[in-house]
Amino acid sequence: MLRLRNLFSCLFLIISVLLSGTAFAADSFNIPILCYHNFNPTIPGSMNMRPKKFEAQLKWLRDNGFTVIPLQEAVEYLRGTRASLPAKPVVITADDGWRSVYTYMLPLVRKYNIPVTLFIYPHAISQGKNAMTWAQLKELRQTGLFDIQGHTYWHPNFKQEKKRLSSSEYEKLVKTQLVNSKKILEDKLGTKVTLLAWPFGIYDDYLEQEAAKAGYVMAFSIDARTANRSYRPMAQPRFMIIEGQSMKTFASIVNRATAKPGIMNAKKE
Repeated sequence: MLRLRNLFSCLFLIISVLLSGTAFAADSFNIPILCYHNFNPTIPGSMNMRPKKFEAQLKWLRDNGFTVIPLQEAVEYLRGTRASLPAKPVVITADDGWRSVYTYMLPLVRKYNIPVTLFIYPHAISQGKNAMTWAQLKELRQTGLFDIQGHTYWHPNFKQEKKRLSSSEYEKLVKTQLVNSKKILEDKLGTKVTLLAWPFGIYDDYLEQEAAKAGYVMAFSIDARTANRSYRPMAQPRFMIIEGQSMKTFASIVNRATAKPGIMNAKKE
């Protein structure tokens, strides 16, 4: 009888562990993906971020129990190939290819030892004093802290281009922006480009389909919502982070990184 009770106890324990593991894996995380641009404090602009304020944000994240995770891990989770994430995940990205990423962002990324994804459009690289060079991009990648992904070839406004061009010309433009830019980044940097940031946050059904055909597995806008499994792969949102936002606003954005029971599978338009 004692052996039988022990057997039932063991079976109950195993079932409890399995059920608890399944519940944990089924949590649906809201992931704040933050989008930065220029960190040079001497260049005015609506999308700038002073290095001092950026460091204050990184310190706030650390002090409040957030984990900056690689965008690739977030993508794995959003695609359903990763079971779970830290309790308070947040992702940091920077767009375009500003030289200030190398000059001002890199030292802080090293100091706080955080992963960052750069969305780069190749046409800008090594063009002018405010743009990064290919050598600097390679150096960033070699740190192991920076992942480099696509941002089209020359950052077009797809809405304006669609109005300006004929259907065939527009289709050719889209292919150049999505396919050629991806190949250039891969050839120049020896990296694999599978992620895309939409220029100006502009996308539609056609662009989403063409991005998938070009080999991107996920694309990101600036729709000011947390990324979640409920969104389409080519329409995952990010938050634009700029100098003019208060720390209270920043805290409000990242505090949305909570897990909710149940995986949401509905497709939001």
